[in-house]
Amino acid sequence: MAYHPGSSDDNDVNGIRLVLGIRVFRRFWAALGVASLADWIGLLALTAYANDIATGGYAGKNFAIAGVLFARLAPALVIGPFGGYVADRLDRRLVLTTGLLLRAVIFASIPLVGTLWWLLAATVLIEAVNAVWMPTKDATVPTLVPRAHLDDANRLNLATTYGSALPAAALFIVATTATRFIDGLTPVELPAVDPTLYLVAIAFAIGGLIFLGLRDMPAGSAVPEDEQVGLWRTIGQGWAYVFRTPLVRGLVLGIVGAFACGGVVIGLGRVFVGDLGAGDPGYGLLFGCVFLGLGLGMWRGPRVLEQVSRRRIFGVGLMGAGVALAVVAVIHNMALVAILVTIVGFCAGVSWITGYTLLGLEVDEEMRGRTFAFVASLVRLVLSAVLAVAPLVAGVIGSHTIEMRELGDYTYTGSEITILIAAVVAFLFGAVSFRQMNDRVGLSLLSEVRQRPGLAPVYPEHGLFVAFEGGEGAGKSTQARMLVDALQAEGYRVLLTREPGATDVGRTLRQIVLDPATGDLSPRTEVLLYAADKAEHVDAVVLPALERGDVVVCDRYVDSTLAYQAGGRALDREEVERVARWSTRQLRPHLTVLLDVDPSVGRSRFEVADRLEAEPKEFHARVRDTFLDLAESDRNHYLVVSADRSVVAIADEVLERVRPLLGLVHPAIAARSDDAERTDDGGHGTDGSRGDGTDGSRSEDDGGERTGPESPR
Repeated sequence: MAYHPGSSDDNDVNGIRLVLGIRVFRRFWAALGVASLADWIGLLALTAYANDIATGGYAGKNFAIAGVLFARLAPALVIGPFGGYVADRLDRRLVLTTGLLLRAVIFASIPLVGTLWWLLAATVLIEAVNAVWMPTKDATVPTLVPRAHLDDANRLNLATTYGSALPAAALFIVATTATRFIDGLTPVELPAVDPTLYLVAIAFAIGGLIFLGLRDMPAGSAVPEDEQVGLWRTIGQGWAYVFRTPLVRGLVLGIVGAFACGGVVIGLGRVFVGDLGAGDPGYGLLFGCVFLGLGLGMWRGPRVLEQVSRRRIFGVGLMGAGVALAVVAVIHNMALVAILVTIVGFCAGVSWITGYTLLGLEVDEEMRGRTFAFVASLVRLVLSAVLAVAPLVAGVIGSHTIEMRELGDYTYTGSEITILIAAVVAFLFGAVSFRQMNDRVGLSLLSEVRQRPGLAPVYPEHGLFVAFEGGEGAGKSTQARMLVDALQAEGYRVLLTREPGATDVGRTLRQIVLDPATGDLSPRTEVLLYAADKAEHVDAVVLPALERGDVVVCDRYVDSTLAYQAGGRALDREEVERVARWSTRQLRPHLTVLLDVDPSVGRSRFEVADRLEAEPKEFHARVRDTFLDLAESDRNHYLVVSADRSVVAIADEVLERVRPLLGLVHPAIAARSDDAERTDDGGHGTDGSRGDGTDGSRSEDDGGERTGPESPR
């Protein structure tokens, strides 16, 4: 979690309260919660009902469940491309209301007809209605809340959709247990799952009536015209981007693997718990454990092993899910299985939330919408396919007993073998993702885990942070200013700042550390003075700008302290880094541009030397070596540019490297040729000005950009 003024947990709570304070959205959310609860209970009830009415022994039960789950897949394949097209021409409230009421009627009809063929047909009809209902629901949310709080609304809806699986599992257990208890008290046989199907129908009807009462819901098309892209076109565009982008390819593979793990457990759960001697309550328990783990993993994911790179933790989570799933396949104890399945869900949840966060950060802005649409479609298809295929595979394998003489007989079933296969596949997916996304080449995972969490890198969750580093005369100030000008021309709000000297405190410290009149200072004193400047600078300047969503361009940052004080002064680098990282709250730039120049060339570019510029050439050689070593240790967050090239060529290369990161921010205004025009968005201009006639990037006089050839440490 990034450090920002005020707790981000408080910001989350306030955002949720704000959107729930909107009456129409609050009622919409309530209806969505009821519908999601009904949907999860319905999934359990349909598979359990298929198990109860199937004939043909072990294989017959697996084939019946596979048929139901495949029936859920068919509409996604056939109707999916046309769902948005149909919903686009119908009133939103009409679609949302009718969709839930139709599902209520269909669920109520299943136990009334009581045959497997109608169960399969009803499942297809339910998913066909859902194929139109889902895009309508997604398109409605942005019309109910302010644009600035759309993210809060989406997170709340996501939590509701997936979080309702746990209470759904509990209600399924209660309903089926109560049915069996009542059945034992009456002479008339009571079907085990029938009452649960009626309960689902009632829940869908309640959700539909809530939507019917939303008279103030905006009418109109459910899917915006510019988003009317069919499933197959979405898949085609998504695959093209995924195949040519290794990082995204690793993320997509991993996200799909995470859902596949959960899908195997759900698809084989009913038969698997039957093999363990449990019934429908055991199935509900297993289902609930999967989603309890998923929920915990999604909630705690950002805080798991904070010292480990998020790109690495993504693959580690998948491999952990694979290992836990393998153990599930070889033990025959329901209590242990429940614990292990929760661990499977937790690991998959960590990978899921980490993967989606990384996609948001790493995917180019112009491809992000299509990539997320592709991932959503692919996840649904893969999950449905796994739910359908896993029972088929288990049914084909069947149940077998091996005679082991003195050791007794050992029975293994198709569900156990299929789960074991899925575990191996999940582990391999995780290993491939880890390898493709490894951003700590040369650092073992064990060494990274052993690092103190307090020193783990923190990258801003808002805004874009770019730092320029390099030796004397490398041209950092020039390149920083050129990057700022280029981004401002495109309408981005940019803050240009520097270290030391960007605050009132910093200007005083800058005078002390750079003025030749200061004389000799203890190297440790120098470190602490620079640390004081950084602490004030980050808290007073950098973090507030990032919180606003600005681009922050900083002329020198922590690397200069490590290079000059640890490298140049020959202090212990680990000790210096601990002080520097603490003073900056571990905040790291998304990108550090290192302008590499031979010290003799760089020092020849200025006439008057300050206190550090006047150090001997051996000092500056150590500084250069430290800069290069830092860049080599984290190549994904560094751009090393030879500073002996033309100024324009360097600026072009820097801008090209920064462009993919601009998806983290949004232009404050459209690009304008008239620099005098300013936006009144939050009181800041596109150049980070404060709206009072002063420049947020600061001038030489007030500690900002230096107008000379270089801005020293």
